[in-house]
Amino acid sequence: GFQMANNLYTKSNFPLVIYDINQSSLEKFTSLHSATISKKPIYHAKSPADVARKASVVITMLPSSPHVKDVYLGKDGLVEGLDDQNFFIDSSTIDQSVSKDVARQIIDKGVVGAEAATLTFMVGASTETDFLRSKPYLTYMGKNIVHCGGLGTGQIAKICNNMLLAISMIGVSETMNLGIQLGMNPQLLANILNTSSGRCWSSDTYNPCPGIMPNVPSNNDYEGGFANTLMAKDMGLAVNAAKDVQATIFLGTVAQQIYNALSKSPGYEKKDFGSIYKWLNERSGNK
Repeated sequence: GFQMANNLYTKSNFPLVIYDINQSSLEKFTSLHSATISKKPIYHAKSPADVARKASVVITMLPSSPHVKDVYLGKDGLVEGLDDQNFFIDSSTIDQSVSKDVARQIIDKGVVGAEAATLTFMVGASTETDFLRSKPYLTYMGKNIVHCGGLGTGQIAKICNNMLLAISMIGVSETMNLGIQLGMNPQLLANILNTSSGRCWSSDTYNPCPGIMPNVPSNNDYEGGFANTLMAKDMGLAVNAAKDVQATIFLGTVAQQIYNALSKSPGYEKKDFGSIYKWLNERSGNK
């Protein structure tokens, strides 16, 4: 959420209203932009309801379904501050049924909702008009803005994407571990993979092996990325969705079990999901 807000503020021409239960995050954000606040103000809201009263367009990024319900519909939630001018965009990755339910309750009170992801925004909106209204704001934070269909379809696209991401990260981690333990030079192995049929985002953009790529979490002790607890949560959403429609997902189920174990391993809870490489390496008896 911090980086999304940062892009929104720096690339847009309007002031920003921010809210977080962590006061230090608000102070850090304001301090980061202290040089431009006089020209483009940053206001601190007291609650989600206060955000809705002060901002016509509201973008939320929250950890899980209960948080979304609380922020939108709970005490001092966004619903308590809305009027017919508000436009809400939820960027959380949550259960699609919860997304639909919250959106419908908001719509019943006069506003519209959309579900979005990051980098590529996968948007579910009740009408094409609503999608087009959200697109300019999403463009500040992402490159590809895709209308997936009605409410909840953005969540479907996101959980499918994250299931594939989890599976591919495990595959790349196992591959790098195997090659290195067999005596292959890590950088050479990565270069070969990235110009061969095994290439994927987890290998050529976000490689989990330390020393292969700069500016990725694996080169920073797996800090500052997408936490294992969040990946475990997203995999749970994918597996539950598959059960609902009786879709067979062998690898998705295994990936969920692996990330559940990783997210509960001491020291790994908040590490980036690429730390599966380190975790597997340790289980092989290597340091």
